Amino acid sequence: MVKKDGIILKSVNKLDRLFLYELLSQRKSNVNISHRKMPSLNEHIKFMDSKPYSKWYIILFNNIKCGSIYLSKQNEIGIFLKNDMQGKGIGKKAMNMLMEKNHRTRYLANINPKNKKSIKFFEGKKFKLIQYTYELIKG
Repeated sequence: MVKKDGIILKSVNKLDRLFLYELLSQRKSNVNISHRKMPSLNEHIKFMDSKPYSKWYIILFNNIKCGSIYLSKQNEIGIFLKNDMQGKGIGKKAMNMLMEKNHRTRYLANINPKNKKSIKFFEGKKFKLIQYTYELIKG
């Protein structure tokens, strides 16, 4: 557990399943890159049980769960805060804490080009655009 300025990063566990599912439901589908439709709760639990990230934390602010942040096995950072907690500086502090606790020489962030808030957030942290990725879905 990491604590700074009223913000705590707590490792995700099974008790966080419903919170993370509710958090996922707040994400706008048109800015996602990980899924096109909201998964079922069972699909979400199966995803969590697969241990998809090298580090995954719940972000607490004043001891209230307000978001999550992860570091993938490819050093990609993903962060999402509850809608009513965005724009308060919590995300920036949580990301700094994640990087202080998990030192890497390079961090990445995969962002949907329609997600202007995330682009602005990561550019504000000096991340640079390095590629565009295209996809073809057949079927």
